[in-house]
Amino acid sequence: MALRYLRGAEGRAEGRSFLRFVTYVAIGGVALGVAALLLSLSIVRGFSQEITEKIIGFGAHVQVQSYFRDRPLTEAGALQDTLLSTEGVTRAAPMVEGIVLLRQSAKSIDGVRLLGTDAPPSYLREHVKRGTFELEQGTHEHPPLVVGAALANRLGLDLGQVVTAFSLRNEGQNGGGVQLRRPRVKQFVVAGLYETSLSNIDDHFVFTDLGTARRLVGMPKGGVSRFDVTVRDFSTVDSVAAQIERRAGFPATARTIHQIQPYSSLFAWVDLQQSIIPLVIGVIVLVAAFNIVGTLLMLILEKTREIGVLQSLGTSGRTLKRLFLSFGVLIGGVGTLIGSALALTLGYIQLRFELIPLPAEAYYMTTAPIELNPMDYLIVGTLTLILCGVAAYIPARVAAQVEPVRAIRFQ
Repeated sequence: MALRYLRGAEGRAEGRSFLRFVTYVAIGGVALGVAALLLSLSIVRGFSQEITEKIIGFGAHVQVQSYFRDRPLTEAGALQDTLLSTEGVTRAAPMVEGIVLLRQSAKSIDGVRLLGTDAPPSYLREHVKRGTFELEQGTHEHPPLVVGAALANRLGLDLGQVVTAFSLRNEGQNGGGVQLRRPRVKQFVVAGLYETSLSNIDDHFVFTDLGTARRLVGMPKGGVSRFDVTVRDFSTVDSVAAQIERRAGFPATARTIHQIQPYSSLFAWVDLQQSIIPLVIGVIVLVAAFNIVGTLLMLILEKTREIGVLQSLGTSGRTLKRLFLSFGVLIGGVGTLIGSALALTLGYIQLRFELIPLPAEAYYMTTAPIELNPMDYLIVGTLTLILCGVAAYIPARVAAQVEPVRAIRFQ
């Protein structure tokens, strides 16, 4: 009987099909609410995954540097061996970092962060827009330099162009602080352009090999600014960082990617989306589920005489309650199936064709990311059915308490 009502319940007088229309509206409300919630969860998961991959891919899991920020880490070889022997560590890449002025012409000059490394981040290798990320000096007389696409556009740089870098900060030869000396000058050839859509990275970071960077910033031989450490399991990053700090000893200090600016603010932004957006969108499902109350009460009102007839034939109040509970759950079930199918279809279309563009300067990516998770569909579907069952309970109790004689005489 619940299935018959679902397929085409009709009223008693004029506008007999209005009750059917209301039922379809209730199903549509649940379907739209489920689809909106599933899509929001998929997008939030996609944002979280994309941002996390970019941040970790660029900044590594743990950064080990000197407690005194203006001093390099000495005896880098021995420290690297210590890091690599730490349980859970898979990679420890030495990095030399310095602030330099990059000049292409008299009018194209800007301050950038120069990073020297022998092992460029694999994430950046995968996001080379043009050229290559090979940092070894080949046949060209100048060492290679890899710059962000946004910085290249701002300075008018292109592949094969020669640029000049000026280092105004020079590390003391004894590692005992920063001294202002005569600027060190080095020419580079632009070997590659990378693009991550993270503006604070693409606009400010350039890469070259470790030895060239060390000489340009005046760092002593064997010294590095930091080590970028990758761990085997990111969920253990805090414990690994604590273990590294104990083994490396003072003045080395280890900070996880969550503790480093500006990455920590980006993680906070992602966490805010994950906690707030699904909750706000979930209200749609809640409202749609409780719309079933009005639909069932209208159905009971229209079918009061039929309810009286069923009771006179021996139908118990418990059976009537089950009837309307089943009808409410059927509305929720059909709406959930339609909404899930709609969300899955739209999500796949976005994955395949990237129809929804985003401004990279605001969202750090050029298209809305989607991550389809089967657990989201299972959890949302289950909770929706429970909500629909709870919403149908009050109307079901009303139907079970209808008096047979009054119901039969009901006009």
